[in-house]
Amino acid sequence: MEKLHLFMKVHQLKEQGFKIAAIAKKLGISRNTVYKYLNMNFNEASEWVLSTGCRVKKLDIHRDLILSWLKEHPDLSSAQVEDWLKEKYPKIKIGSSTIRGYVSDLRDIYHIPKMIRVRDHEAVEELPMGQQIQVDWGEITVKNQEGKPIKLYFITFVLSHSRYKYVEWLDRPFTTRDTIRCHEKAFQYFGGIPKEIVYDQDHLITVSENAGDIILTGEFQAYKQERGFRIYLCRKADPQSKGKVENVVKYVKRNFAKHRVFPNLESWNEKCLAWLKRTGNYNVQHTTKKRPVEVHALEKQHLTPVSSLLSFESNLVNSITRTVHKDNIIRYKSNRYSVPLGTYRPRGDNTVYIETQGEELIIRADLQGEILAKHSICHGKGELIKNRQHTRDRSKGIQAYKETIVRQFKDQDKALKFVNEVALQYPRYVRDQFQVIQYAITHFRLQIDEALAVCIKEQLWSANDLRDIAQHLTRLKEEKDVEAPASIEAKGNSPATTVTAVTRDIEYYTKIMRGVS
Repeated sequence: MEKLHLFMKVHQLKEQGFKIAAIAKKLGISRNTVYKYLNMNFNEASEWVLSTGCRVKKLDIHRDLILSWLKEHPDLSSAQVEDWLKEKYPKIKIGSSTIRGYVSDLRDIYHIPKMIRVRDHEAVEELPMGQQIQVDWGEITVKNQEGKPIKLYFITFVLSHSRYKYVEWLDRPFTTRDTIRCHEKAFQYFGGIPKEIVYDQDHLITVSENAGDIILTGEFQAYKQERGFRIYLCRKADPQSKGKVENVVKYVKRNFAKHRVFPNLESWNEKCLAWLKRTGNYNVQHTTKKRPVEVHALEKQHLTPVSSLLSFESNLVNSITRTVHKDNIIRYKSNRYSVPLGTYRPRGDNTVYIETQGEELIIRADLQGEILAKHSICHGKGELIKNRQHTRDRSKGIQAYKETIVRQFKDQDKALKFVNEVALQYPRYVRDQFQVIQYAITHFRLQIDEALAVCIKEQLWSANDLRDIAQHLTRLKEEKDVEAPASIEAKGNSPATTVTAVTRDIEYYTKIMRGVS
């Protein structure tokens, strides 16, 4: 009866002289619906209303699911409902207009209104193929599996002609190095590099506009010169200059991320790539009326082919960071990989660098530093890949373990004193502490005795302190070895051009460890 009542209201307003657009706006319906009602007489409308009452709709089997989504998230769009249905039922074949109509009917029946925000944009001419990529950053707060809010950050790229998109997420703010790495992955995803890239005045890439002579950050300036693209800077939230990527930022937030539960970063990025393939780059774009994936197949032929890895930073693409968790593992592509016990530090920096070489995952303490672990890459999900050397040594008791450690020092009396004090300080974590000591002995053998002497002198009874001091002494020695040849060459130079670097004694750092300023 509601539709019959609407039919009569349309005819009444038309008789009163209202235009089609005014009737549609006044009744909150589309102009096509107004035309449909005006082309019917009362008998035809009555028969049509009766037929719709008993008609079975394709989406009726999903009615309860869609209704639960709308009740939980009243601002959910029909486009997002469509994507969620496709994600849950990959083989579903239902048109976008069918879903829009069904969602609209559910809102009317159950009185679930939706707020609509309208923003005016001025039309701009389409750019030629391969001409431009627009880049922007975004952030959104979602809930994890425990229901706690977590803030996520993302970077978006869109080819201006085809509207083909790429998105990558982080659980921390982006750095310039992250930005460069994501550019490389986007170029690989697009199949080439455009002539121009558009940004707003973001601190990650620019220092100052300098009256048109743009000053870029050091890292990004080197990257721009290496890749050879032009840069165009515009104001923030400028729809005339980069409205396409601003729309993508909103699209990613509202269609992909909104109301989605965050499991972990790797899974989130995997789901986003699947969303791009399924929805973001597949659905017909409203302005061009074409699918971005189909237009991109032509546009990528106009992009400059992506060369090999960057000469100034060959590991930008392969090397990415991960966080060491308290159980001494890192997560990579939905699996867990072990690192040596003692790698995790409760009050320290737990960032490590990973890279892949074929089927091998390599974990490093620093970008070019020592290798902490190597693992064969697991292609499953939810697996724990653990190296036996990364576990506690349970083959012998604490006393035997202590004796093994002490024998490896030159001054065994000092070593025995140190391990006894460590055992007193950390009775619950004796094995873990001994494991860290053994790690320090293995990796910093030449400086381990000097580090032991410093710890005893400064009364630093912790295996982590022993390891850090030994590592610091090793780095100092390496720097001196590098500087030695240069100092020999400098002897012939004039005193005015000789510069001596200021060095600090090891006591300076041990005071900092003890909290003494």
